[in-house]
Amino acid sequence: WLVVNVASECGFTDQHYRALQQLQRDLGPHHFNVLAFPCNQFGQQEPDSNKEIESFARRTYSVSFPMFSKVAVTGTGAHPAFKYLIQTSGKEPTWNFWKYLVAPDGKVVGAWDPTVSVEEIRPQITALVRKLILKKREE
Repeated sequence: WLVVNVASECGFTDQHYRALQQLQRDLGPHHFNVLAFPCNQFGQQEPDSNKEIESFARRTYSVSFPMFSKVAVTGTGAHPAFKYLIQTSGKEPTWNFWKYLVAPDGKVVGAWDPTVSVEEIRPQITALVRKLILKKREE
């Protein structure tokens, strides 16, 4: 999975949503999924309700990957999934569109801030998915 804290009103929104959806289209949904977690902690750039956020993402970017409810990703009220991602990667989100690549065994194999594009990390994601497919074929 690629776990991402998303926001609708961020400077990174357009570029990331388009690239994340392309990744989902190319690699998902059998061996890979983008998992989007809206978050309003950085610059209050995700102020809408869960329903409005999902509607915006699906309408504007034809997003087909799972959109979860709005969560906190840092601090004491952080969602348990993000607490785990931060703990195991040693990298804590400081803005919207942090990306965590998680292997099927639950290990975080990469973490990137929003200045790193989805295109830049695509080779790592593709390699992980390829490994998964080969492993499944062997079983």
